[in-house]
Amino acid sequence: MIQKFLMGNEAIALGAIHAGVNVVAGYPGTPSTEVLETVAKENDGSIYVEWSVNEKAALEVAAGAAYAGARTLVTMKQVGLNVASDPLMSLAYVGVKGGMVILSADDPGPISSQTEQDTRHFAQFAKLPVFDPSSPEEAYEMMIDAFECSEKWGTPVLFRPTTRVCHGCASVPIRETYEKHPIEGFVKDTMRWVIFPRTSFLNHEKIEKRNPQMGEEFSSYRFNTLTRVGDDDCRKGICTSGISYSYACDALECGTSESYKILKIATAHPFPEKLALEFLEGLDEVLCIEELDPVLEKELTYICGKHHLNITIHGKLDGCIQAAGENSVESVKVALKPFLNLEWDEVSYTETPELPVRPPVLCAGCPHRASFYAVKQAMKGQKAVFSGDIGCYTLGNAAPLDMVDTCLCMGADVTMAQGLHRAEPDAVNFSFIGDSTFFASGITGVVNAVYNETDIILIVLDNSTTAMTGHQPHPGTGVRMMEFAKHAGTISKPEDICNRVSIEKILQAIGLTSVETVDPLQLSEAVEAVKRASKLPGVKAIIFKSPCIAVMKQQTRYQITDTCINCKKCIRELGCPAIVLEDGKPTIEKSLCTGCSLCTQVCPCGAIVREEADHE
Repeated sequence: MIQKFLMGNEAIALGAIHAGVNVVAGYPGTPSTEVLETVAKENDGSIYVEWSVNEKAALEVAAGAAYAGARTLVTMKQVGLNVASDPLMSLAYVGVKGGMVILSADDPGPISSQTEQDTRHFAQFAKLPVFDPSSPEEAYEMMIDAFECSEKWGTPVLFRPTTRVCHGCASVPIRETYEKHPIEGFVKDTMRWVIFPRTSFLNHEKIEKRNPQMGEEFSSYRFNTLTRVGDDDCRKGICTSGISYSYACDALECGTSESYKILKIATAHPFPEKLALEFLEGLDEVLCIEELDPVLEKELTYICGKHHLNITIHGKLDGCIQAAGENSVESVKVALKPFLNLEWDEVSYTETPELPVRPPVLCAGCPHRASFYAVKQAMKGQKAVFSGDIGCYTLGNAAPLDMVDTCLCMGADVTMAQGLHRAEPDAVNFSFIGDSTFFASGITGVVNAVYNETDIILIVLDNSTTAMTGHQPHPGTGVRMMEFAKHAGTISKPEDICNRVSIEKILQAIGLTSVETVDPLQLSEAVEAVKRASKLPGVKAIIFKSPCIAVMKQQTRYQITDTCINCKKCIRELGCPAIVLEDGKPTIEKSLCTGCSLCTQVCPCGAIVREEADHE
């Protein structure tokens, strides 16, 4: 073994590589994204890696390879598991031949997600095993174990790191050598691989018999641990999992005069009941410390009822642990202090000034700002509703743009606009969607709108990347993941790598007769395109195409001259972070300006001009 300082996601990726993974597919989503990127970067060419168009496609690609005996990894975040749930539920019944691990990274907080959903529930729902690492070191080893478990039981396995494990860093012992996994090949067997109702019934019976056996085996799994601290006659216990176990260990370093047991659960399903009974023996009270839902708490409550144990189980359900959000060392100390008489006093800090509120905003020079502004100007005085989507452009909801009226989930903007139109046909309904999201989940909604002859205006915000999650390629970029990684993310001529999928041609093929592609930074042209579309019946589309500034920074910048009349229109209407007030007058922060020129087109007196010398 050698030591490497790794991010949790890097450790997970190396664990998959050292387990002999053959195929990796996924869809980017924080906090999971770096797992697939690391596999691509560390790939010697023998592992196939792809960013799929969405999580459902990724899971199905991996399932096909696993049918043939390949070891496969699928990566996504917790809301992506919702998208993949259709094939997942059936795959749980069908099973796999090669080991298959489905990584679904949960996001307590949430820090960068729409929900705080707990993947452990999905494991219970789908009747699949789930691994829940508590540290980057554990995640590396546990990934290898997950592949072995999958192949032993012929089932896909869920892997559930949370944000602090994914993005935490540690010195991780890793293997110096490993064997590549041989692929046997697909063996035809319709009774196994074709999911008929009778087959599902028989497989369901097998799963119900298998899971208690897995729970029995998990009772001796090396990362499910039971520790006793203090006297043998202890009456209190702590049950925890994931990063909350690390928080509990840190909190307990404060010391306590009480004796206790601590049970760490790495496999919440099937639950290691035998180990839990050993933990519960002799206890009067248990405190469950976990994120996000009371999964361990409910399991222990069930076991106590099943075995007639008179033990009080504390946790989220009785308010001893917060119901939502992340745990922390401090919050765990607060819970443990009354439970174990923890020798800890809250530290009083010298009062410091409050930090300024810094809400997330669209970057300076972001073309989405110009797109939203163009639509807003074109629709002045008209009744319009703006349905938004998941991505950087969700930030269009903030003042002064105020251009995102709804945001539910990826792709829902297209279909929600249709429902809004049916309820209020007198309003002009807009659907804003990004280029990556269009491929991931937007196409189906557009087909639905065309088929049902719904009057909506589709606005595709095409910035030539998946910006929100770190600028991953997608079908419209002309770049695949393996080439992207090989060229370190910098490819000057992507069309030389693979064919781009044209959004415009897709829309025309679906049946749209009005599809315009416009540069949103040409404000007057963009406004006129929106006005034309608003007068047409049916589904109309405008593709606002301009690259993300992080992908292609412009080489000009602008300044505000003395002819400024201090009307502050540039600030009031655009909200660009590069335009700030200095001594009560607008000025441009040179380090932020990218030269998009939108402010020059908005200024009523021509006071914003291009600097004579371009900056490098």
